[in-house]
This record gives sequence, C-alpha cells and structure tokens, in this order.
Amino acid sequence: MAPRDASFILFPAAQAMVDAIWSETDLRYPPSVERLPRHATATIASANRLSLFLPDRVASWCLLHELAHAMTTTVDGHSDRHGPVFVGMYVRLLVRYLRLDESELLRSVQDSGIHIMRNARPVFLDP
Repeated sequence: MAPRDASFILFPAAQAMVDAIWSETDLRYPPSVERLPRHATATIASANRLSLFLPDRVASWCLLHELAHAMTTTVDGHSDRHGPVFVGMYVRLLVRYLRLDESELLRSVQDSGIHIMRNARPVFLDP
C-alpha cells in the first residue's frame, strides 16, 4: 500500500479519525489510540478490539490496517488476523477513506491468492 498512498496522520489527530470512522461504520465505543511503546522497534503499529497502538506519525493506510484489525477482533481477543474477514474490512476501508479503486484492489487480492470475504462487517456488529 505504501507506494499508492504517501499520506500520514499525526498521533494527536488519530483518535478523532478513529472515532469518526468507527461512527460512520455504525459502531459505538471506538478503540482508544495509545502510543506505541518506544521499545517496539520491529512493529510499526498494532491493534486489538480495545486499543490501537500508534507511533507519533503513522501512514494513513497503516491506520486503516490497524482499524480493520480492531473491527475483526472480539472483546475476548479472538482475531481473524489477516484472514478473509480482515481483508474484506481492510479493502472496504481503503476504498472508502483512501478512495482507492475497488476493482483494482480486488484484482490484486485475487492475483495474490489472498482469500477475501467481500461482504465483511465488523465481527461484533449486530446482524
């Protein structure tokens, strides 16, 4: 994703972004944005259902990646990791917020042999 989007979010603005995206997805109780520990040298960001751990400056695509993790992880910690539900949510977020071409993303996913759930939704959203 990095070559397609060079935009980034500064840490002070990240919580408002997360809150807005969470709300637009009809979700309540967004995860909190916390600073990535300074000793985390091999990780650029991480997330679970309750928190996103971000550096001082994070690529927009990376923020959406972590948000897709938060949306596909239950409160008890069960995660889709990088499975079909996660990929479906991530593609939806990339199309909606970075305005990337959906057909191009889907073709790329298919060409890479990655499984995707096209109608993915947050795992804890009521049906």
